[in-house]
Amino acid sequence: MKLNELGEDEVVRRLTRGLNLDRRVVVGPGDDCAVVKTAGDLQLLKTDCIIEGIHFRPNADPMWVGWKAMCRSISDVASMGGLPLDALVTVAIRSDAEFEWLKKLYRGLRKAASTYRVNLVGGETARSPGPVFLSVCLTGMVEKGKYVSRSGGKKGDWLFVTGRLGGSIDGKHLRFSPRVREARWLVGRFPIHAMMDLSDGLGSDLPRLASASGVGFEVALENLPLNKGCVPENAVRDGEDYELLFAVPRAVKSRLELEWKKAFPRLQLTPIGQLVDSGHHEFEQKGFDHFRGRA
Repeated sequence: MKLNELGEDEVVRRLTRGLNLDRRVVVGPGDDCAVVKTAGDLQLLKTDCIIEGIHFRPNADPMWVGWKAMCRSISDVASMGGLPLDALVTVAIRSDAEFEWLKKLYRGLRKAASTYRVNLVGGETARSPGPVFLSVCLTGMVEKGKYVSRSGGKKGDWLFVTGRLGGSIDGKHLRFSPRVREARWLVGRFPIHAMMDLSDGLGSDLPRLASASGVGFEVALENLPLNKGCVPENAVRDGEDYELLFAVPRAVKSRLELEWKKAFPRLQLTPIGQLVDSGHHEFEQKGFDHFRGRA
């Protein structure tokens, strides 16, 4: 069976099924980060890549390509409630590429690392016969009682998203800000049952959260917070918003909304629906799938 017949989620499920994991592993494959026990706090592990022609156009500003590569992994650490720590970077590039392009790429990597207090501790460079390939491996930490996975959502939980959704191709897919501060604030003050970042679009990511939690969901599409010029379909399908999607018990909804406005007056927080015992498990239109493209 071909990869585009299986789809990304099924490919990952089949490849990771039956992996040998010892008792140090708290969360293994299938979430935004792996979570591993250490002597003190929990360690977060994440690797992510971007590829020319898939995640950025050949004429994109290399500085913002570097920013994106680093911030994708930072966003995943944030969605687990953690702080990013140390990064390794692998770059595969054509040997006839201009050094100035690579220099600007690293300027973006370093800018993102400095902004989010990440140590860029090493990596690898290699020759590629084709498109540029850039991979970032990132560690992070989260306190034992505060890490959040995709799988803790419960019936009746309210679903929230930060910011606005849709239209990422207009530039937001490169120049986004991982919600590290906001996620740390959330896990420090509220019982966050489940959380992830929106990288493949609400149409792909919310079903993943609901499936991991063993529940369904109901979403009011007309309530989705949209970027200028977008319609609900863009919020569902476009992807690369890198906003937080999270579930909280209904009892804290009002307090959360009130305190959020005081803490983050410039960043919108929107209730978009609820987790339910049964109901929708999929959207009519999905987000991005690496092996199928757009649904």
